[in-house]
Amino acid sequence: MTTAIYWFRSDLRLIDCPAFRQACKDADFLLPIYIHQASLEKETAWGFLRMNEHRKAFLQESLDDLRMQLRDLGSDLFEMRGDPLEVFQDLRTQFDTNRIYCEQIEAPEELDQIALLSKTGFELNSVWQSSMLDPQALPFKVEEMPDVFTQFRQQIEKHQLRFADPVDAPSSIPPLPSNREALCQGSSCDMLSRKKSFLGGESRALLHIEQYFDRRLPDTYKQTRNGLTGMDYSSKFSPWLALGCCSARSLAKKLTEYELQYGANDGTYWLWFELLWRDYFRFLHFKYGNKLYRSRGLSAESSNPFIETKFKQWASGHTGQSFIDAGMRELHTTGYLSNRMRQIVASYWIYNMQGDWQAGAAWFESQLIDYDVYSNQGNWLYIAGKGTDPRGGRPMNLFKQTQDHDPDGAYQKIWLR
Repeated sequence: MTTAIYWFRSDLRLIDCPAFRQACKDADFLLPIYIHQASLEKETAWGFLRMNEHRKAFLQESLDDLRMQLRDLGSDLFEMRGDPLEVFQDLRTQFDTNRIYCEQIEAPEELDQIALLSKTGFELNSVWQSSMLDPQALPFKVEEMPDVFTQFRQQIEKHQLRFADPVDAPSSIPPLPSNREALCQGSSCDMLSRKKSFLGGESRALLHIEQYFDRRLPDTYKQTRNGLTGMDYSSKFSPWLALGCCSARSLAKKLTEYELQYGANDGTYWLWFELLWRDYFRFLHFKYGNKLYRSRGLSAESSNPFIETKFKQWASGHTGQSFIDAGMRELHTTGYLSNRMRQIVASYWIYNMQGDWQAGAAWFESQLIDYDVYSNQGNWLYIAGKGTDPRGGRPMNLFKQTQDHDPDGAYQKIWLR
C-alpha cells in the first residue's frame, strides 16, 4: 500500500491541477499539506518582512477554501510551519514515506528546496502546471526561446498556439493515512483585518471569473485596462492566479469559449495577450535561471546603491510627489496596485530616486497579494533595463503619466486624504 504526500505550493486549487490528479491516481493513501515556510517570516536584506499581513490573510483565506473542498471529498489539508526539509523529515518518520508530489516552480529558491529534498532521499514527482501554454508544445526549445517578447509572441501566433487543455478536478481522493491524529488540521494563523477587495480561494476565483464573463467585461478590457480605481477596469484575475486558485489554462479556455459565443475583439485578444506575457516571464526562467536574480540581471551594470532614507520615503508614500505617494499608500493599505501604477512607481524609484531595483522588487513581494515570483521579477527587470529587452530601461515621464491617467486628481484624492 502506497502512502504519498501532496505538497501544495502555488497551486491552491483542485480544478486543472495535474500534479494533484497524478498523486490521487498513484497513491493508496494521500496526505495533502501546505508549509508556511520559516524563510518567509524573516526580514529581507533591506530590513522589512518578506510577507506582510495582506498576503498572509489572502493566503489563509485560500487555504481555508481549499481545506473545505478537500473535506467535501473526504480528505483534508494539514498546515505545517518551518523549513520544508525538516517538515518532510518529520513526516517521513511518522508516515514511513519518501514520496512527494508537488507543482514544479522554476525559480531559484524553490528549485533549491527540491534539489535538497532529492539529495536527502525523497522521491519527488513535480509537475509543471502554472502556464497557459505547455512548454513542451512550443515551436522552439524553451531554453532557446526568443529573448524579445514580440518575437516570442509572433512564433506562438504563427503556430496558432492558444492554450494547453486543462484537466478536471479529481472525482475522488485517496483516504488519509490512519496515523494522522498528531497533525494540526485547522488554520495555522489568525485572520488579520485589512481593507479587502479580494477574498482568497478557488471558490471565490470561480465566482469572480463567472461574473466577469457574464457581464461581458472582456469586450472593454483593452480600453479600460490602464485604469487606476475600481474592480472593473481590468480583469483582476491576478490575485487568484498568483496563488494558483485558478489556472491560466482554464482562463484561456473560458476566453476561447466566450469568443466562440460573442465573437473575438480587441479586448478578448488583449486578455490572451496579457496571459501570454505571464507565460513569457515564466519561460525565461528555464533559459536564464539564477541570472535573473543578480543585481545586474542580464545587463553589464549593477543596480543603483540602496539608500535607506530614500527607500523609506518611497515605500511609505512620502516622496513629495503626490501621484507616487498615492500609489504607494494604496499598495500599503490594500496589498494591491493597478498594473499602470506599478510601472509608474517602479520607474520613479529606479530613475527619479536612483533606487535599487532589487529593493523595489522585494517590497512588492512583501506587499502584493498577487505576488508572483516570475512576473514580479520579470517586470522589475523590464523597467530597470536589466532583462531581455534590447531597448534598455523604461523611465516614465511622471507629468505625462499623471495627465494621462489622473488628470483631475481623483485617484490622488482617494489615497492622500
